[in-house]
Amino acid sequence: MSLQTDLPAVQAGTERPWYAEVTRYQWLVLVIASLGWIFDTFEGQIFVASENVVLRDLYTEGPEQSLTAAEQAGERAFQTHVILAAFLCGGSLGGVVFGMLSDRIGRSKTMIYTILMYSLFTFVSAAVVNWQQLAATRFLVAMGVGGEWAVASSLVAEVFPPRARARSLGIFHGSSVLGGLLGVGAGMLIPQFGWRVIYIAGALPALLTIWVRYSIREPEDWREARAKSAQDPTQQMGRVRDLFAPALIRNTLVGLGLATVGLATYWGVFMYGQKLVRAVAEQSAVAAIHPGATGAEKGSRSKEAEDELKKEAEDAGQYAEMRGYLLATLGAGAGLLSFGPICERIGRRGAFLIFHLGGLVSSLVLFLGLAHAGVVAIGSFLPVFGFFIVGMHAGYAVYFPELFPTRMRGTGAGFCFNCGRLLAAPILILKGVMQNHHISLEHAASSLSVLFVLGCVLLIWAKETKDQPLPE
Repeated sequence: MSLQTDLPAVQAGTERPWYAEVTRYQWLVLVIASLGWIFDTFEGQIFVASENVVLRDLYTEGPEQSLTAAEQAGERAFQTHVILAAFLCGGSLGGVVFGMLSDRIGRSKTMIYTILMYSLFTFVSAAVVNWQQLAATRFLVAMGVGGEWAVASSLVAEVFPPRARARSLGIFHGSSVLGGLLGVGAGMLIPQFGWRVIYIAGALPALLTIWVRYSIREPEDWREARAKSAQDPTQQMGRVRDLFAPALIRNTLVGLGLATVGLATYWGVFMYGQKLVRAVAEQSAVAAIHPGATGAEKGSRSKEAEDELKKEAEDAGQYAEMRGYLLATLGAGAGLLSFGPICERIGRRGAFLIFHLGGLVSSLVLFLGLAHAGVVAIGSFLPVFGFFIVGMHAGYAVYFPELFPTRMRGTGAGFCFNCGRLLAAPILILKGVMQNHHISLEHAASSLSVLFVLGCVLLIWAKETKDQPLPE
């Protein structure tokens, strides 16, 4: 009798929209976690939006060097990749440290620490006087950035009901698009206000911590796991070595591998889609402003005229790059929001496979097929490019918390996602060395896109977690 009474209710429940059972408090958690991730992404993108202006200014302010224009470009490319590698290394350390801390002292308290850290050191970055100091501050910014993702993804996974978990985590990670758009806006404002003012404004997200402090309570799952840990020494909270225990090592290595592929291709492939637009736009600007600039007349111009031409071309390239980033980011947002519904239909492994294959094809089309097709053609394809390469990142927020028990969730998710940054860092330095040795941007980026094949192979060992409860 009881079974007959309950069955229709379950069936009826499954026909309701996924959001019908989400409470007001759960929506609040998603909003706050997403805001933290939005500002997190903005702090990460602010250097990408400003790198050309920043490194040009720091070069001017530093000791004079007798380098040719080509040598300066190669040196800046190397500096850029070292700074990005420092950011990835800082993110990996912060993700592990703050992930462990969130398992031990709680999600909300740790989230406050991570937001304060990335806000403070973005502010400090405004005072640097050379690129080495900038690399150091970006490392510290990244510690907060990496930690915030691990904490927030675990928090959302534990608070939302099972039917809403994948979609809510997809929305959480998809909110990073708004952070990217803030980065675009910051990049557009740099010519008017200067990059140091934009970095000073990076302290504003610290105000979010007040809302976190008074609005978020620790999830019931975490409180139960802490109580169990106090009674059972084998169930310790947030212990990294437990990730490599027989029951978890497969999940840990698969998650780490997927994150490495995604982060290496994000920083080494996706971020160079708009760089391609910039390079083409600068060439077009030189030809349009000074028609003889690329021909025989080039050697007859004065140094002042040459500097003016260079500055005009760089400004045109800055705006073109930001427009390209906007187009790629809009496509990325569509991909991030699509991953949740797709993985609910065909499973986590199937969704990752589609996005890895799409990332490989779109990268080769952009960098080998459209590299010389002009700004309009490249810009038109960037939304497709962004959809696949960035869209899979929502899968990390969905999938990684499902691989680990509550006592290890922050540690496991943080380790996989952020140690992926650490393994991606040498790849970026290699790319910087390639460009410093005059290998073209499009050939360097297309070479790294082969990593998507590795992502497809890793799925052979990936555990399918669709329709499974979170591990206790």
